[in-house]
Amino acid sequence: MTEPAPRPRRGPGRPRQDEADEGPGTQERIRVAARAEFAARGYDKTSVRGIAKAAGVDPALVHHYFGSKDDLFAAAIELSLEPALVVPQIIGSGPEGIGERLARYFLGVWENPVTRVPLLAVIRSALTHEAAAKVLRGLILRRVLERVAADLNVPDPTFRAELAASHMIGIAILRYVVRVEPLASADPESIVALVAPTLQRYLTED
Repeated sequence: MTEPAPRPRRGPGRPRQDEADEGPGTQERIRVAARAEFAARGYDKTSVRGIAKAAGVDPALVHHYFGSKDDLFAAAIELSLEPALVVPQIIGSGPEGIGERLARYFLGVWENPVTRVPLLAVIRSALTHEAAAKVLRGLILRRVLERVAADLNVPDPTFRAELAASHMIGIAILRYVVRVEPLASADPESIVALVAPTLQRYLTED
C-alpha cells in the first residue's frame, strides 16, 4: 500500500492548506474571538496566542490573515462600529438632520451590550497604550467622522470631525466609563435631543 505524500512544510506565518481553505468563515471566527479577548483582558494582557486558542486555530493563521496584534485589534473593534455600513446611513439624504443621525448611531453602539464591552476596552486601553489610541483615532475619527464631514463639503472637515469626536467620546467616558450621574442614568433620547444640535453645528455651519 502506497504511503500518502507528506504535507509540504509551512513557511513562517503561512497557514496549513486545510486551515486556509476555511477562508472568510475562519477570519470572522478569529475577529469574534479577538473582540471577546480584548474586551475581557484589555489590550495589554491579550496575546495573539490566546486569541488563536479561543478561535481554535494556529497562531500562524492569525498572523497570516491579520498581521500584527495592532491590526487584529483594529479589525476586532471594527466589528462594533461597522463604518462601511453606517457612514452612508449617517450621511443620508444630505446635511439636514445629520447631527441627530450621528448622535443616535453613536449612542446606539454604546447602548448595545454586545458592542459596548469591546468599546470600553478600547477607551480604557487608549488612555495608556498608543496602539489602542491609534485604533480609536483611525476608526472613530478617520473612518467615520472625517468621511462624514468631507462628504458634506464644509470648510475644515478634519477640525470639525475632531470637535464632533471630542464631544461624543467625552460623553462615552463620562456615561459608560466613569459613570457620572445624572448622565450615566439619563435616557438616551434625552441625550440625543441635547447633543444633536451641537453636532449639527460642528458639521454643517460655515
